[in-house]
Amino acid sequence: MQPSKYFQTVCCLTTVFCCAVHGVAQDDAAQARMRRMGQFVSLTSPINEIQVARVGNLAVELQAQAEREDKEAVLVLEIPAGSSTFGQVSDMARRLTRADISRVRTVAWVPETVDGYHAILALACHDIVMDPDAALGDIGRGATVPDEEQQFILSIVKRRRNSRVSLGVVHSMMDPSLELLRVRMEGATGLEEQRFLTPPELKIMRDRNTVISDTQTINDIGAPGLFNASDAQRSGFLVAKTVKSRRDVAALYDLPNSALREQFGGDSDVKAQLIRINEAITPLTEEFILRQIRTSVSKGANLLIFDIESPGGYLTSSVSIANAIAELNSSKVTTVAWIENQALSGAAIIAFGADRIIMRPDARIGDAGVIQETEAGGAFERAPEKIKSDFLVTVQNLAERKNRPVALLQAMVDKDLTVYQATNKETGRVTYMTELEIQDSNEEWVKGPVVPESRDDVLLTVNGQRAHDLTLADAPCENFDALRLRLGVPENNPLKPQARTWVDTLVWVLRTQIAGFGLITLAILCIYMELHLPSGFFGILSIVFFSLFFWSRYLGETAGSLELIMFVLGIGLLALEIFVVPGFGVFGVSGILLMAGSLVMASHTFAGMSAGERFNESMSSLGSLAGALCTVIVVAMILNRFLPSMPFINKLILTPPGYADVDENAPQLNPTILSSAGTSGPVSTGDVGVAASTLRPSGKANIGDHFLDVVSDGGYIDHGTEIEVIRIAGNRIIVRPHEPGGDEDDDAETA
Repeated sequence: MQPSKYFQTVCCLTTVFCCAVHGVAQDDAAQARMRRMGQFVSLTSPINEIQVARVGNLAVELQAQAEREDKEAVLVLEIPAGSSTFGQVSDMARRLTRADISRVRTVAWVPETVDGYHAILALACHDIVMDPDAALGDIGRGATVPDEEQQFILSIVKRRRNSRVSLGVVHSMMDPSLELLRVRMEGATGLEEQRFLTPPELKIMRDRNTVISDTQTINDIGAPGLFNASDAQRSGFLVAKTVKSRRDVAALYDLPNSALREQFGGDSDVKAQLIRINEAITPLTEEFILRQIRTSVSKGANLLIFDIESPGGYLTSSVSIANAIAELNSSKVTTVAWIENQALSGAAIIAFGADRIIMRPDARIGDAGVIQETEAGGAFERAPEKIKSDFLVTVQNLAERKNRPVALLQAMVDKDLTVYQATNKETGRVTYMTELEIQDSNEEWVKGPVVPESRDDVLLTVNGQRAHDLTLADAPCENFDALRLRLGVPENNPLKPQARTWVDTLVWVLRTQIAGFGLITLAILCIYMELHLPSGFFGILSIVFFSLFFWSRYLGETAGSLELIMFVLGIGLLALEIFVVPGFGVFGVSGILLMAGSLVMASHTFAGMSAGERFNESMSSLGSLAGALCTVIVVAMILNRFLPSMPFINKLILTPPGYADVDENAPQLNPTILSSAGTSGPVSTGDVGVAASTLRPSGKANIGDHFLDVVSDGGYIDHGTEIEVIRIAGNRIIVRPHEPGGDEDDDAETA
């Protein structure tokens, strides 16, 4: 081979080798990014117990996820300037240095100058990354930190979490009277090394006959130990790297962009409300829980804790509650399901509607198979396939909405479903899928071992620890106090659940279709009775029945101000038609339509329904209203026939002679002295008087020696017009304009 060709061959091989090495390096970097996960958290001043609990909780969650997916976890804390109590800062520092979060690397991001107790948080982290112009230190802010607090700070530094932070640097931050020196000395291996010591520490080294080649003052006596980031990095202590932005920090640690999204705002106050579900899930329970959710949200609660202790119950009620919880805006309201002992069947479905599930280690969740009663009071059996299929779709939607493995939730419903652990080829993410899902993933997921709890012919049920391992729930809590601490609920926020009372039961009963039908029927019937017996009693009863109808619908949120305004306006139009406008026309019809429309609208909310469902519900409500009217008509006919002869009632109604059946042997008036027109009280039919006011159609009239309330039989009657009594109904005297000689003319025509 000629030298030139040999040289070309070597160059080509070298180029190929370099490209291969570069490609391998890029692949390694990409793999490193895939194997790393992280989260940014922006702290606010002052540090409070809410932030302490949330940061500790997030660290535990990152540790669990890192172990589960075999990844590196990075928790970046953005530390602000400001003032906080030593107690809160020390509590957070303890949580950041716990032994059970060993797989979480903590990074302090300091974008501005930080002094005081906030600097302790940076010292508790593995790395400190700062803005080039920022400074860190001066824990005592010009004064010496108390000895007890110094001991705590030194105990953190002695753990050697951050090799760039030495005891001498920390002493200088805590005591301005100490000088900080950079010392070059001979190390244990014989090589020269650099240390940052205070004069007392330097004296100890010299007493040990350590060879010291050079000393240089870093911080003078009396100057606060506040160190500039750029200077500290050049000198080789305290700071790992200087960058300009959060994105630079993410790039420095190869974190994905998702890590930049904050999980919570540090300054947001927790307003928690506890809702307890500790009984079988029934429509009554559903009504109560939904009302509690609406009330809590309307009062400004941003954390709803559902204390679930239930064996399950009605399928439709359980799904309704779960959907109501899942549909809450997670950015405004966080929902947490707390399970101390068990949440089975429908109760498990409710729990899966929450953003987070936290259980005791030995609590149970699952076994959500659908069963139905074979006959009233009979045995239970598995529901038909059609019902189960629809329920599986509902469970799938809940799982996808809350980012839980669909297969695991469906295995709680379908006893024939087997679930496998699956690993993503590219990212290494671990989840749980059925064999069919794995096959449909185009080899994106690698099939792993079977989940033993999903064995054949058994509905999946797991305890709290296992639910956490399967990513169904958060890390377990031992008790409710630990849960409260994890969620950051302040001590001044009492968590007292609202117990269900007889009022809740009454509201539920009144909102049933039968009760609504009965209330409307009784209300209209009382109006009819009031017209015949104008005592005011039946009018009040009618108002009570209508009030109960709208009150129950208002609490059930199917009726609001619109329906009530429509109903009152309808009553007003009817009153206008009866007492002001003669005849019966636009006002009367409009009033009836408004009242009927308000009753129909108050019966259903129509939200989330299709057009067909809305039509069916409207027809159902109209049918109930029509049935109530028909019932009133029938009852009115019966009352009209028998009311005048009823005991006590007959004393309130004027019965014309010969109307009611009389005992032939009973004493009777002489027919020759009984007027064919009948008499009633101070006036009789046929009496003539004068209108003392304009009758529109009611008003005042002088009849004989009496000044009475009268009602026109039709149009207006002007003041001073001569009137004639044509009919008496109860205490209502109906009159018309009197035509002199009218009776004689009628007799003549008849003759």
